[in-house]
Amino acid sequence: MDLRAETREFLTTRRGRITPERANLAAFGGNRRVPGLRREEVAMLAGVSVDYYTRLERGNLGGVSESVLESLAEALQLDEAERGHLFDLARSANASGVARSRARRAPAAVLRPAVQRVVDAIDAPAFVRNGRLDVLGTNLLGRALYAPLYDSPTCTPGRPVNTARFQFLDPAAAREFWGEKADRMAHDAVAILRAEAGHNPYDKRLTDLVGELSTRSEDFRRLWASHDVRYHRSGTKVFHHPVVGLLELDYEALVLPADPGLQLNVYTGVPGTPSADGLVLLASWAATTLADRPVTTAPDTTGEPR
Repeated sequence: MDLRAETREFLTTRRGRITPERANLAAFGGNRRVPGLRREEVAMLAGVSVDYYTRLERGNLGGVSESVLESLAEALQLDEAERGHLFDLARSANASGVARSRARRAPAAVLRPAVQRVVDAIDAPAFVRNGRLDVLGTNLLGRALYAPLYDSPTCTPGRPVNTARFQFLDPAAAREFWGEKADRMAHDAVAILRAEAGHNPYDKRLTDLVGELSTRSEDFRRLWASHDVRYHRSGTKVFHHPVVGLLELDYEALVLPADPGLQLNVYTGVPGTPSADGLVLLASWAATTLADRPVTTAPDTTGEPR
């Protein structure tokens, strides 16, 4: 990833969305050439010179202090994910050559057998994914819940199921699975990938995935250009499962401290609801239909090491 270009576009898009009224600034004159704040207005709000802010917005975060980043985040009214993205970009920009070389050579994270046993022991749909949205392993219920992804043409031997690839390269199936939330799911998938790109800009597999999706999906290109970022921690998702029908499930995302970059996602239904009953039916279907199928996926062997 081009860090300078990423920084420039991120700061420009964040500045462009804030009106003077939102920033509690008086808007002088009726002919503003920019949709949001001017550079000098952001500089004033952040307490830095216009020249210095211009340097930052041109993509040069070298030597920037944490206090300046905090002031800039406040001036641009960044949320938690956006603030984290800005700090990730600064960290990468200020990394030494040795650190960058080490990051490029780092092997891709893999699912350890001990973690798979934990996933298998969970009595709810569960799976482990990385920051590229590769599903590295599931339990039987997780495999059943995500059956449309495993049955999609985007699921190919030697490459893990990837929720973004399913979303953008099999859009009809994705819209049937996610229903009216499909557009939101697409936006969130891109925002998660964008956040991962800032956190790990030397991941060649991520670069290859973004390149593939950009080449093959106009929707992905449009959403990628927004430079939105998002954390995926908890919430509610609605599934239109082809076997058991509508499922409204709460999810919790748990990071795995011993495996940086991996997180465990677990879905549950509220007791006594049709969705909870649907999970019981899903478990029965999985036991009779999927029990002889593997619930883990092959590691991604495509591309070069990072």
